[in-house]
Amino acid sequence: MNWQGLLSIGVFYIIVLGIGIWASRKSKIEERKCNVRHSEVTIVGGRNLNICVSIFTMTATWVGGGYILGTAGLVYDPTKGLLWAVGPLAFSLNMLIGGTFFITPMRSKNYVTLMDPFQEKYGNTIAAVLFIPALLADLFWVASVLGALESAVKRVYQEPWIGQIKLEDAGCWLDDLMLLAIGGICYQAFYQRVLSAASDAQAKLTCFVGAVLCPILGIPSVLVGAVAASTDWNQTSFGERSPYEQGMAGFILPIALKHLCPFFVSVVGMGALAAAVMSSVDSALLSAASQIARNVYKNIIFKKASERSIVVVIRVSIVLCGLLGTLLAITSTSVVLLWIVSADVLYSVMTPQVFCTLFLSRWVNHYGACSGFVLGLLLRGLVGEPLLGLPSVLPLPWDKTLEDGQIQHVVPFRAAIVIITFATNLLVSQISMRKSAKGFLRTTEARIELKDIKCAEQFEPELEED
Repeated sequence: MNWQGLLSIGVFYIIVLGIGIWASRKSKIEERKCNVRHSEVTIVGGRNLNICVSIFTMTATWVGGGYILGTAGLVYDPTKGLLWAVGPLAFSLNMLIGGTFFITPMRSKNYVTLMDPFQEKYGNTIAAVLFIPALLADLFWVASVLGALESAVKRVYQEPWIGQIKLEDAGCWLDDLMLLAIGGICYQAFYQRVLSAASDAQAKLTCFVGAVLCPILGIPSVLVGAVAASTDWNQTSFGERSPYEQGMAGFILPIALKHLCPFFVSVVGMGALAAAVMSSVDSALLSAASQIARNVYKNIIFKKASERSIVVVIRVSIVLCGLLGTLLAITSTSVVLLWIVSADVLYSVMTPQVFCTLFLSRWVNHYGACSGFVLGLLLRGLVGEPLLGLPSVLPLPWDKTLEDGQIQHVVPFRAAIVIITFATNLLVSQISMRKSAKGFLRTTEARIELKDIKCAEQFEPELEED
């Protein structure tokens, strides 16, 4: 235990907590100037963030503990290397795609959370089911961020840190890239930032600047991983075996700070890591809590909920999600695992739903959404996930059997699942719409229209009397 380092980090957290309390009191004065609901101020900041705060919060949300430790860990891992550290490139693409295509449809209708368009299109029940993977992704993200609290180009002490991408592994590399680049579009934390901006132009500028800053801020992690891969750990205070040999490659950044740097540099580095952790974990916690409070508590459980009770639910949800995320962080030994699984949950299951709901709303309905969701979830489970201990039940072309008996998929199976789910959503929706036109089925839209007609008939006698 490094007691001096622990004390320094403790002081750092106390300072940040004090600033947070001061800012909280000051924000209450600003809230009175906003012409929006108190709960919306809590979730999207009154939609009036200035451009500097917007850029810094967006970038800080993505550049968190999972990103920093994950990038350093992949560069250090002799079985991977720099070429497999796709986070910086993927996050840059994520910002560019989100800023170009997703800001306008979300801001045009003044949505507050990503679940709002789903509830508007499919109703509360189906939206509540679709919320489950979003909640799980946020919990895994919180765990990966909290898990962070703890150079040569040829072989020196282990395999070269640059790594290589064999032709047979190109599909896996592309799948990992698309996983982080597209999966990030489905995070509520992304929309919290773009919906908090004062204008569409400011929201887009936030994303485009973030696309430049994210890879730049990933350079220190790459350097740490490269240095660690070039270190003779027998000559350090760490021990006789290297971190990789002890199964601690995912924590190479804090290990390198402690054993390869002077005390002062180590403390400053851990402080920076702690700041990155807090900037991301608060976004993930608010993301999960805001959807629980607005889309579950207010829109489903208690539709007449007061603004005060919604804010209370947000605060309670933050505490509960924080505890669950902390438990996952404590029980897991890999930050990269939690980081990847968090994006995987959304990418494989929710990406087709988000695309269809925002851009193909007229072509899909709740029958297609449910079919696509169930099929996507089923396929992802059957393909398996070695990192979670899920066996591969569904064989894929060109599968490889590793020395430990596990199956490694060569084809970009996540992308294939996304395409299949997307096609299923559209196909089932179109079939059900045709059946509905012939009177065999009743779509959600027809039910909403029928409900409106019944309400009009109910109040028509009273209007006539008036």
